[in-house]
Amino acid sequence: MKRIFTVICAVLAIAGCTSKKEASSVFTLTNEAGMEVKITNYGGRIMSIVVPDKDGVKRDVVLGFDKVEDYYPENNQTDFGAAIGRYANRINQGLITIDGVTIQLPQNNFGHCLHGGPTGWQYQLYEVVEADSSHLKLLMKSPDGDNNFPGNVEAYVTYTLTPDCAIDIAYEATTDKPTVINMTNHSYFNLSGDPANHSIVDDVLYINASNFTPVDSTFMTIGEIRPVEGTPFDFTAPKRIGDDIDAPCEQVKNGHGFDHNWCLDTAGDISKVACELYCPETGIDLKVYTDEPGVQVYAGNFLDGTVTGKGGVVYGHRAAVCLETQHYPDSPNKPQWPSVVLRPGETYHSHCIYAFGLK
Repeated sequence: MKRIFTVICAVLAIAGCTSKKEASSVFTLTNEAGMEVKITNYGGRIMSIVVPDKDGVKRDVVLGFDKVEDYYPENNQTDFGAAIGRYANRINQGLITIDGVTIQLPQNNFGHCLHGGPTGWQYQLYEVVEADSSHLKLLMKSPDGDNNFPGNVEAYVTYTLTPDCAIDIAYEATTDKPTVINMTNHSYFNLSGDPANHSIVDDVLYINASNFTPVDSTFMTIGEIRPVEGTPFDFTAPKRIGDDIDAPCEQVKNGHGFDHNWCLDTAGDISKVACELYCPETGIDLKVYTDEPGVQVYAGNFLDGTVTGKGGVVYGHRAAVCLETQHYPDSPNKPQWPSVVLRPGETYHSHCIYAFGLK
């Protein structure tokens, strides 16, 4: 009986893999300015962003893989470029309480639920709703109990490449039971386009935030909001990322560098720059706009040379930085912070713009 069960499981696994490969597609968005963005419906992942540098040389400025199947968890367990859901970032001990009912979610990161659990949406197929040369609309139908999150959820992610070289990302979701939603994009940016030889420590970062949320040694927010003034987390004036990334500071130590949420001063105004990343080597500049209250800045601290990406390039320590617009981590357990609860009859909306240019 055991052998028969094992064979059946193996056949099902092969069938599932085949189905996944057959359903996965790659879509290319282009504009007349020479920008090109490749996206797959597997995990809603941005696979590449190609932009001209100050000399007109086209650079791919995000980490990733050459083939869709390289993103499958049996090949590489990464979040490169993904549309994260249901809940981006961490939930403490994987526990949420909604209307007095406590729900245990998966504990896939230091005892916490990270990025929706081990089979979050980055490892699932989005349905393709609309696709042309400038935009792609994807749908995730997430059943009640998906990674133990309550409610049947329908979530849309729409990518639009604008004529002025911005990637506009719009999220929306509905549910039939009270649940929590916090979506983001998890692209790893290296604006040099040369991650083999250029880490992000020499790039310049600005964050429009007077405060951040400190974390403990398991990367979990502790419920405080602290001023950045006088700390390594002060990016209110543009500065080199590497200046303070290894500062002798408890919070830097806890994050293994920068892996924290900044509380934006933009008050949800998407016309205001939330953060800005600049590579002096190529002149490529990235401005981020959002209506979210926070942004997680993760400076590639756990990239360690064990992942080989596009073109056979090995991704080393701090080869990229993520700029993840979001509600604050563990908001379901922090009632003093903006709520992430979505109820039937409501629609979740989130908006992020990655605007590329030259300096």
